[in-house]
Amino acid sequence: MKRVLSIEVFFDFICPWCLIGQRHLQVALEQLHLEQPDAEVSVRWRGVQLLPDMPRTGQPFEAFYRKRLGSDEAVRVRQAQVRGAAQAAGANIDFSRITRMPNTGDAHRLLQRAIALGDTQVVEALLARLFAAYFEQGKDLGDPVTLLHIARDCGLSPTQIADCLRGDASPFMGGNAHAADGVPCFVLNQRRAVSGAQPPAVLLAAMREALDEAVPA
Repeated sequence: MKRVLSIEVFFDFICPWCLIGQRHLQVALEQLHLEQPDAEVSVRWRGVQLLPDMPRTGQPFEAFYRKRLGSDEAVRVRQAQVRGAAQAAGANIDFSRITRMPNTGDAHRLLQRAIALGDTQVVEALLARLFAAYFEQGKDLGDPVTLLHIARDCGLSPTQIADCLRGDASPFMGGNAHAADGVPCFVLNQRRAVSGAQPPAVLLAAMREALDEAVPA
C-alpha cells in the first residue's frame, strides 16, 4: 500500500533562505521519487508575512538592511554569504537590482488564491515567478500592478484574483502563527519539523523517516 507524505513549507517571499530552501526541497523530492516512486507526496506552501507592519509602498532596501545589520560592511558580508549559498543551490540573487523591501501581504494572498483554485502547475509557476521577480529582477512584490502581470503570465485571470490585490498593506494572517519558529520551516506529516534552508540530504533523511513512521493509506 502507498505511504503518504505531506510537506507544509512556511516561507516569505522576501527571505532569500526561503528561495534557497525551495531549491533544496526540489532536489530532495527528486531523489525521494527515484528511491520511493510509489510514495504519495504533497507539498503545501504556507505564507508567513515576516514584516506585517511594512508600509504599503515598502521601504528602501539598502537602508532597511543597514539599520537591521548595523553597517554597510555587515550588509556586504551577509549578502556575499547569501549569494554563495544561492549559487550552490542553483538560484540567482541579484541584490543590486532590489531597491525596495516590499509589503508581501498581497503576494501571499495571490499565492493562497492560486492554491485554492487547485491547479498545481499554476501554483508552482506562480511561486517560481514571484521569487524570480524579486530576487533576480528586483521587482516590487508590494505593487498590485506588478502582481497582476505576474499572475496573468501564469494563467490566472484578473477576475480570479482581483480581491487579493488590495494594495492597502492589510496584513496576511495565513501562516503567521509559525513565524516564531523562523522560515523556511518544513513540517512533514504534521509531526516532524525541519527548520532553516537545510541541505537536500537533511531534507531527504527527514522525508525517509516521516515515511517510515507513516501509516499506509
